[in-house]
Amino acid sequence: MPAGGRPTVRSRRLGGALRKYREAAKLDQQHAADHIVGSKAKISRIESGQVTARPGDVRLLLELYGVEDPEVYRQLEQLARDSNKRGWWVNYPWALEPEYADYVTLESDATYIRTWQPLYMPGLLQTDGYIQALLEAGVKAPTSEAVERATAGRRERRKAIEQDGARYAAVVWEPVITAPMPSVQVHRDQLLHLLNVAQRRNVTLQVLPLSEWQAAHRASHFVMFSFGAEPAPEAVAFDSTTSTVFVEDLEDMAKHAEIFEELRSAALTPTQTLSFLREQIASLTDSEREAE
Repeated sequence: MPAGGRPTVRSRRLGGALRKYREAAKLDQQHAADHIVGSKAKISRIESGQVTARPGDVRLLLELYGVEDPEVYRQLEQLARDSNKRGWWVNYPWALEPEYADYVTLESDATYIRTWQPLYMPGLLQTDGYIQALLEAGVKAPTSEAVERATAGRRERRKAIEQDGARYAAVVWEPVITAPMPSVQVHRDQLLHLLNVAQRRNVTLQVLPLSEWQAAHRASHFVMFSFGAEPAPEAVAFDSTTSTVFVEDLEDMAKHAEIFEELRSAALTPTQTLSFLREQIASLTDSEREAE
């Protein structure tokens, strides 16, 4: 059974993939159960993520379903091995809420992350100063310990897109960049960080101009995750006021992918975005000199 007695995001991904291949092969759960000398109930629990299939069973099922792509075998067998794998976040008890753990698991497993953010700096691009400013803007003033926990956790999460990490593409609306922040220092440090990260080989950053109002209102915000060589999204997440919502419906994911491509088309190119960031940094520096 997945750790904690509940489906994990990895066990759900594995089960969903196996169900997809079984249905494509037009076989029922009893066929699958007979092939691995198990029960129909076991196949049902595997496909729902309630239990994790063993790598050997995964291989047998894929053979039964007529899957020939060796990359599919590799990915799903690895997913079976990793379903109960403990990540860095187990050392942060405050980060073990199920939804947070699921989100960070998706983030750490992904080969391609795409995000649209019209209001906040994307999480994986936030500096420590920006995170602290967000916390201080909350209803309850954070303790120094809470700030340190949050920034330490975010530093761990940022490793997902460090050089040669997951491919990462972010589109942010212009006010995220230009709107005043609590201090010029926080603002400039954040933009300098963006400028640096945006020049990594695996990162693409684009700013959507303020004038592109219609494109900016196609969706509030979201993060898409892909896990293989193909860019097709396999999970979408977005925050509500009190929780994180995960979307795994194929039609919904395809719609989010379509919206993201529309946003990218309407946004400044990556090269134009770098120039835009440099202009904003220079403007902040000039304004700070004038204030002295």
